[in-house]
Amino acid sequence: MPSAPQPEVISLGCRLNIAESETIRALVAGRDMVVVNSCAVTNAAVKATRVAIRRAKRDRPDAQIVVTGCAAQIDPASFAAMSEVDRVVGNADKLTSQAWQTDAPVVVSNIMQVRETAPHLAASFSAHARAFVEVQNGCDHRCTFCAIPFGRGPSRSVPAGAVVDRIAGLVDAGHREIVLTGVDLTSYGPDLPGAPTLGHLVERILHHVPKLERLRLSSLDGIEIDDRLFALLTDQARIMPHVHLSLQAGDDMILKRMKRRHSRAESVALVERLKATRPDIAIGADLIAGFPTEDAAMFANTRALIDDCHIVHPHIFPYSPRAGTPAARMPQVEPEVRRQRAALLREAGETARANWLQTLVGTSQHLLVERPGDRGHIGNFAEVSLDEHAIPGDIVRIRITGATSDRLSATREPS
Repeated sequence: MPSAPQPEVISLGCRLNIAESETIRALVAGRDMVVVNSCAVTNAAVKATRVAIRRAKRDRPDAQIVVTGCAAQIDPASFAAMSEVDRVVGNADKLTSQAWQTDAPVVVSNIMQVRETAPHLAASFSAHARAFVEVQNGCDHRCTFCAIPFGRGPSRSVPAGAVVDRIAGLVDAGHREIVLTGVDLTSYGPDLPGAPTLGHLVERILHHVPKLERLRLSSLDGIEIDDRLFALLTDQARIMPHVHLSLQAGDDMILKRMKRRHSRAESVALVERLKATRPDIAIGADLIAGFPTEDAAMFANTRALIDDCHIVHPHIFPYSPRAGTPAARMPQVEPEVRRQRAALLREAGETARANWLQTLVGTSQHLLVERPGDRGHIGNFAEVSLDEHAIPGDIVRIRITGATSDRLSATREPS
């Protein structure tokens, strides 16, 4: 007999969505359903959500199509109006069993009233080599370009004990690398008793889960990296040498108009300290091209930041005006100029990345093997193609034999 249809969860956007998609997968087990877990960070992300919905309906015309995530939370009516969509579920609701036990076409709570996060803490990441653990959600800051606080709600943290227990369970289940995720990860803790920081949480994880081999942190706000967290990032071999910073721009006037809390000089100084203390650390960063009022000199400052901050994992966005945000009401840079500047940033980032990858040729590294078994990432998050298959989820010792513009090639060494 043919097997019963299985649910499919399509995860768009951030690593937090990946973590939450695993919880959704467990909540809808056994149903003929496609859940699109959407992103709203840019207009392009919202468009990608609509494309995914239409493709899901074409591929599985008999399945129930449910849309959730940030785009669904911010604008549920527009998704409910799509002929392909059966239900819309909000960002807080998607992680509760109650939302999946009703046939109501729209289940979207007021996200701004949510005060807790992650009672779900996904139990399985069988489809991923690394496991993603949500420790924080929401954001209390109001960057002028960002709509995500309206999709995620206020900042809230998961108690450290619950995080430690979940990570211990995932390690016992065979996961050798854990990624801590959140919307504003470095704001972890002030809503919890004793107001612990992210550094306190990381210390507890390392102490109480000694079998955890690799811990990786997702995007960090550099201005909130205190001395405790800095020491952990630079001293602890079990923390991967990879820091992704939410920089956004390299010009002080643009940073002020974005309502960011750091200056260009503070970003450069932070990276210089990180690299001086742990030279092998690799820097990633989010950068926006064509923010309102950005002129050629301001853009040049952001472009120069790629070299000044040794950015080898760039994540480049052309500015995307989000309805209801202050930046959408500022004088806009022409769309074509935005696109051109984003292309120039990507070109500079690709050059920096290619040069960095060349410096790794001939070195020995440890690779976390990813599906199907002939690829993976090393500690600094450089992507590697392996010359022979290994078991996904294993950590193997390799020697880097070559580099292209975007990835390394390697051969396996004896353990």
